[in-house]
Formats: sequence, structure tokens, C-alpha cells
Amino acid sequence: MTDDLLLPADEYAMRLALDQAHNALLVGEVPVGAVLMRNGQVIATGYNRPITTHDPTAHAEIVALRHAATLLGNYRLPECELYVTLEPCAMCAMAMMHARLKRVVFAAPDPKTGVAGSVLDLFAQAQLNHHTAVQGGVLAEPAARLLREFFAERREQARQRRDLARAAATQDQERIPTGDAIHLDDIKP
Repeated sequence: MTDDLLLPADEYAMRLALDQAHNALLVGEVPVGAVLMRNGQVIATGYNRPITTHDPTAHAEIVALRHAATLLGNYRLPECELYVTLEPCAMCAMAMMHARLKRVVFAAPDPKTGVAGSVLDLFAQAQLNHHTAVQGGVLAEPAARLLREFFAERREQARQRRDLARAAATQDQERIPTGDAIHLDDIKP
């Protein structure tokens, strides 16, 4: 989908999801954000929190789904649409289908773990008991750019740590005193 074909409501909701992604970035998480809407109203928001909460399930989508289910008093959210800045993974996709979401809209594709068409398409599995409409590519470029910049910075930080560790190891080797070699034949009993 190109940005010139955006529905105003989709653009609005995805911009809110991008704001959530920036919140994740600010706390050192992978910058993914999600917003759950119902009839044009924001019901819940979420951003990635696996690192800060030590919870592998704390993806942005799951955080938003949990908040919405608590607020609405029901795990089923059939009139809701979820907007997320990155194509959902398998865990999140199945949670969305279990919640009976009407529609999922994502920004950037995820060629490594995306299951809305990039790696697999769980949403298209006819065998599943609920089918959620999916739309991808809404504001894909700003979402992808945010992720690229985050991972480029992470790689640079890792490179700097490796360089510092190498420099420290080299410096330690230079400080280790070495003695002259002694041959056992030179030692007199």
C-alpha cells in the first residue's frame, strides 16, 4: 500500500502506534508500537517491553491486547482493529485471532519473523476458526527507518564494546612481565 492511498483513520492510528514505538526506543526496547481502536476510538496502546519487564511475551501487540481486554472486561475484541508498526510474529498473530480482532494493520514487513505474508501467512490459514482481515504497508517507511536506525545504533555500540575489550586485552598483554627462559640444563643441583 502506498501512503497516498491511506485512509485518514488508518494514518491517524498508525501515527499513534509510531508514537508508541518511540516510547519503546526511549526505554531501550526494539521500537515497535501498537494501538487498538474501536469505532475510531483509542481503546488501548502498547509498546515493546520484553527487555524491561523480563517477559518474552511483552510485545507491543500483546501489551495492547491485555490492556484492552482488561478495560473492556472480555478477551474477545471483535469490533476492534489493531495497528502495529511491524508485521506481527506468530505469537502475536495467534493472540490477535484468539481475541477475534476484526482487522490488523501493520506498517513495516518483517522478513525474519513476520507471519502476515513475509515468512508465513497465518491469517490466511483456512483451517483456523477465526479470520482477521490484514493490511500491510501503512506508513511502512517511517516505521522501517526507526527500526533500521535502532539496529544500526545497536550494532555500532556492540562494535565499540568489542574494540574496547580488544584494546584492554592488548594493554594487559603488554603489562604482563616476562622473564628470561631458563634451560633445565643450566640449573645446578
